[in-house]
Amino acid sequence: MQNHDDFDDAFSDGEDNHQFTSDSIKQDLATNSSSWVEHNERVGSPALDSISTLDITAESLSENGDTEDKIDDTSAQFVQISLSNSGSEIMDHPNTQDVEEDFDSPHNDIDIPYPNVIIDASQSPTHRVTLSTDSTQSYTTTTSIHNDSDAHSRSSSVAESHHSTQSLPNSSLSPSTPSTKSSASSSALPPATAVALTSTSTSTSTSTSSALSPPNPAHRVTRSLGPSALERFRSKTRPSFLPPKPRTEDDKHMKDWEAMMALSRSAAEKRRKALQERRLAREKKIEDSLHLWEKEISPDWKIVYKNPKYRKMWWRGIPTKLRATMWERAVGNPLALSKDNYRSCLSRAKRALTAGNFPTSSLTLIEEDIATTLPSLHIFHHETGPLYSDLKDMLCAWVVARSDEGLGYTFGAAKIAAMFLINMPPQQGFVVMRNLLERHCLRSFLGGDGAKADVEAYYRIFDTLLADGMPKIYFNFKQHQISPASYLPDWLIPLFLDHLPFEACARIWDVVLLEGDSFLYRAALGILAILEPRLFFPDRQELLELLKGENKPAIEVAKREGANLNGGKYEIYGVDEETLWERIDGMEEWWKESTWNRLIQRELPDL
Repeated sequence: MQNHDDFDDAFSDGEDNHQFTSDSIKQDLATNSSSWVEHNERVGSPALDSISTLDITAESLSENGDTEDKIDDTSAQFVQISLSNSGSEIMDHPNTQDVEEDFDSPHNDIDIPYPNVIIDASQSPTHRVTLSTDSTQSYTTTTSIHNDSDAHSRSSSVAESHHSTQSLPNSSLSPSTPSTKSSASSSALPPATAVALTSTSTSTSTSTSSALSPPNPAHRVTRSLGPSALERFRSKTRPSFLPPKPRTEDDKHMKDWEAMMALSRSAAEKRRKALQERRLAREKKIEDSLHLWEKEISPDWKIVYKNPKYRKMWWRGIPTKLRATMWERAVGNPLALSKDNYRSCLSRAKRALTAGNFPTSSLTLIEEDIATTLPSLHIFHHETGPLYSDLKDMLCAWVVARSDEGLGYTFGAAKIAAMFLINMPPQQGFVVMRNLLERHCLRSFLGGDGAKADVEAYYRIFDTLLADGMPKIYFNFKQHQISPASYLPDWLIPLFLDHLPFEACARIWDVVLLEGDSFLYRAALGILAILEPRLFFPDRQELLELLKGENKPAIEVAKREGANLNGGKYEIYGVDEETLWERIDGMEEWWKESTWNRLIQRELPDL
């Protein structure tokens, strides 16, 4: 059966001769009154004495009337029909004068036990409904057939129409409607099929309606729904792909983890103290042998090549007091430089700086190189370092000396000059530095583009030694396409001062100046032997970061253990003097000087 949404069908009961009159309504009410009474008694509703309905025979509205007249006439069209036999059939609706008297006399009682309703069907899809449950209060609400939100704003409509009702318009139509606008909209409503009853008390209506109106959603109080998921569960000690732990269990595991970290830091501190004690004991033993050095080795230092005992003493380390003298004698003076060579080169450098002829690029590199030179010692700081000016002067003089050969500054030379300045005066250190850097291997790495062929030859020599002594590391590097060019220059140019602890570097320098370039490669292989457990990364970039001393996990572990990060870059990997020399001494089984000499003759036949 098809439904029709017009009022004709709504009032149609299928009988063509049905008449919508007061007599027919009264007859229908009398027929069904017994069932209504039974229903009201069952649900506890009050008995109906009368109803309000539209008086069809009433006169139409005046076309020339104003808004107030229209509202009053509309109200006059509604009449009450008594349901009792004793009462009158039709009771007149209170007119405007009665409403005005109600405003003046709030205690005037009107006997209307049944609630009156106004339904405005002209405004679709909403219906404006006015209800009144007794003679002293009334309220107005707006209902929606689409189950609109209960967020409404109040507006009072007291007025020029003499109706005292409170209006709650739909939020989608008017979020906040003043009283005057509400009155105007009410006066514009046309007569509709409705039932109306006006209020008798403005103050009572306003207070009652305020209590019935819902709160403003903007000021709605947010109530807690209990502890959040983050408060109930935390996953600090469990991976994200596993279910979170309860809070109590997670707290327990966090305490256990903190206890383990405390034990780890304590164990690391004990290892550092033990290492420091062994180093101090070793240095004390070297200093105690000073008298033997002065008596046996210092008069003729070349005795170490003849006597294995003295050579072993040299490998253990030169006493600090004799280091400058032994270094100068071991390096020699193949360039035949005078003691005044430093003074002459420095004066030329200062004249170039004054005239502005000194290469700006070289000066910039010098400043950057000094800033990264032995930062843990703080003696070469550009503001507070006592040896900063001496180091800068020495490097500027070295640039001037190399300019005669068409060479510029090479980054990393500041570390070599700094080591000489720590152990000897600038004049002596400058001469020793120039003679040391004239050795073929270091000259090749510091010689710029003209020495690329020699540098490549030294790379091939290192690859051969690595393949013979440490084949696993060699094949791992080949698999990741990592050549010696990726890490060897960073080690050899500053003579390991960037990557190793200062004490280890001093001891390596002692042997390098005695044994020559071959020990540079032996020390480099010893470093790789210490790093071997860390070198088998599946990612090439991660492997390169490790070789540069920038492995993030190792840095985090060093921070947690309180290690010093201003020293050598490889200290975070546990590379120290004692460990390194254990690896170097362990090469005695396969390292042979004859192998080095054979490789030099094969790769560098002109040397």
